[in-house]
Amino acid sequence: MAGFRQRIPALVDIAMIAHPSVTLIVDLSEAGGIVYDAHGQRQRGSFVAGLLPGQLRAGGWSGECLQIRLSPVVAAAVFGASIELTGTVAALEDVWVRDAWQVEEKLRAATSWDERFTIAAEVLRRRLGARPSVDPEVAYSWRRTVMSRGQLRVDGLADEVGWGRKRLWSRFRSQIGLPPKRAAQLVRFDHAAHLLAAGHAVASVAAQSGYVDQSHLHRETKAIAGVTPTAVATAPWLAIDDVAWPAAPRT
Repeated sequence: MAGFRQRIPALVDIAMIAHPSVTLIVDLSEAGGIVYDAHGQRQRGSFVAGLLPGQLRAGGWSGECLQIRLSPVVAAAVFGASIELTGTVAALEDVWVRDAWQVEEKLRAATSWDERFTIAAEVLRRRLGARPSVDPEVAYSWRRTVMSRGQLRVDGLADEVGWGRKRLWSRFRSQIGLPPKRAAQLVRFDHAAHLLAAGHAVASVAAQSGYVDQSHLHRETKAIAGVTPTAVATAPWLAIDDVAWPAAPRT
């Protein structure tokens, strides 16, 4: 979790670069300060962005928000069948219905970010305990994908978990929201995106991240983020990651 506060009355408009997590943005401003634009629709308030949400932008003039990143393994339990984990941007009230307003009010009334983090963690903990999680074999496969930074032979995952290839592909896709190969591409892209944001040259990033060449990196970046590697390198959303998430494990 990370908290953000916009004190200066200036318009903020940031592209949200795809990340290997389901992202929950809770609008804590009094008048719905968060505005997001996805799939050509402009909406206001708290929202949930699934894996690969497309060209998603978020911002506003002022206010506060709490951003929570959930691995798809956790998100599958937290949200259940109420949201598709891939390609979806949904209003929080459509996902949590009555709970959304109550959660927002509790967080808004809190007097510190630490108190807000504690409240949010308890909300997530209750929802985790009320719903079944994904299969252990699927959770293991996701962890292996993240730990390898997307550079693993996905064909070998089935052997590692003792399942047939078709069964793993089917269960992984239904529970995580992506087939294993696409999940590996997203994780690999995330590693490359952060190297680009840190100032590494495109050719170096391609080599370090397991791409065949710069053209390969360019194609996958366009396919996942809708922009070029050069645009990803200057994305404000990535530039604040080391500040907002200084010790967050990517698992």
